[in-house]
Amino acid sequence: MAKRTTVKRQIRGFAVMWTAISLTIGLAVFFAVYLTYSGGESPISAQSSVSLPATPTPQPPAGPTITPQIRPSQTPQTDAGIIVAQSANVSEATQQPAVAPTETPITVAQAQVVQPEQFEATNTPAPTATLLPVNQTGFVASIQVQNSTDFNPDTQRVWMNEVKALGLSWMKMQLRWAEVEPTKGEYLWAKLDLALPIAQEYGIQVLLSVVAAPEWSREPNADFTNEGPPANDQDFADFLTAMLNRYPGMIHAIEVWNETNLIREWGASTGVSASDYVQLLRVANRTIKDIDPGIIVISAAPSPTGVNISEGGITLVVDDFAYVDQLIEAGVLDHADCFGAHHNGYNISPSEFWDTVPNDPTAEFRGPFDNRHPSWSFRSTLTTYANKIQSAGGTQKLCVTEFGWATVEDLDAYPQNFEFAKDNTLQEQATWIVEALDNMEEWGFVWIANIWNLNYGPQLGWDATNDNVPYSILGPNWTRRPAFDAVAAWSATRKNSQ
Repeated sequence: MAKRTTVKRQIRGFAVMWTAISLTIGLAVFFAVYLTYSGGESPISAQSSVSLPATPTPQPPAGPTITPQIRPSQTPQTDAGIIVAQSANVSEATQQPAVAPTETPITVAQAQVVQPEQFEATNTPAPTATLLPVNQTGFVASIQVQNSTDFNPDTQRVWMNEVKALGLSWMKMQLRWAEVEPTKGEYLWAKLDLALPIAQEYGIQVLLSVVAAPEWSREPNADFTNEGPPANDQDFADFLTAMLNRYPGMIHAIEVWNETNLIREWGASTGVSASDYVQLLRVANRTIKDIDPGIIVISAAPSPTGVNISEGGITLVVDDFAYVDQLIEAGVLDHADCFGAHHNGYNISPSEFWDTVPNDPTAEFRGPFDNRHPSWSFRSTLTTYANKIQSAGGTQKLCVTEFGWATVEDLDAYPQNFEFAKDNTLQEQATWIVEALDNMEEWGFVWIANIWNLNYGPQLGWDATNDNVPYSILGPNWTRRPAFDAVAAWSATRKNSQ
């Protein structure tokens, strides 16, 4: 009995001791937590007080300052039945390497940054935030580049090195939607997978001209001998969405279509229509801005035709001045950051107005001299567009997405109807490209000026009958034409003066 009582006392003593130890540990934990957070915010309340920076809203570029005075236009005429100022864009090779499509966004590897364990304070200024493309409103010079047709990254880097040698930080490339999405929802991204990461690697910003709806997206009765728009604009929006999600930050400007005042580019069954084009632009602009509001949206540049042509009640060609009026009336200025323009300068200086061009009795191509019209003149065409935009209350500048002068002085032939290329010397090509760059920057109403072109000559084997080759500033046997050196010198001088 005494033994049982002793055991009970031992059990009670153990229980009391265990309870005391537990209370002591609990109090210690409580005070530790209290001391840790006393006098400060709780993690939850501190987190809830953080405010995220607001997303900046892109602002349109400053309004144009119109210096030149445009002369009154006359009745459009043609020279030998040729539509004025045609500049056909050559399609790049359609062959695609066997690459399985993927929706994974493309990224460029970044150099690893090693943080030192100790460092000394310096007076280095804080880095300046990189402006969105749409906010880079200063004058920009660019050049058209045709991508490596064999999808060779080494060749592509050759072209990027040439762009850098020119002192330029922008390039333009054309993308045929029909080649990338031959079947709805199935994409062949090889061309962009090659070009865009390498351009980013070189610090080159990209202006992308998107054209040519695939056959599956067009009207059932579409004439496939002409390029044309989709029957349903949402198909184009879906394509832009897929592209921009795949290449975030690699596309800096998009020109929505090309020369839509020509039936060969806007081959709809109802014919050329400014209002139909603006509807496509509206959808494209909304899609682009929803994904990346920093991208510059450029309206399709008209072709400087100078004529109106209809057949069977269908409009085939519209005079570019009239077409600009129609675009403005349809609301183009509500859906673009920049107004697209083209001009390939024939055989006269970019400083000449159409009605004061001095006669050149040696010129074989007589259009600008014997059949005077604004469409022959680089200056008259651009100033007229700018004045029309300003008169409509628009603040948009021009993005001249194609300009240049053709010469066949170092070639053994010339393209059909390109007699003006025979009149221009290599030195005139160089002089007039630089003169045009100086003029556009001085006039103040041009934002982006894209030289046509860098490398269609070597890419096409310097085939002189192709109408893109005489504009190339890389000549036969990989020589740099005088225009190449002239642009490089212009860039260097401009950089040193800034």
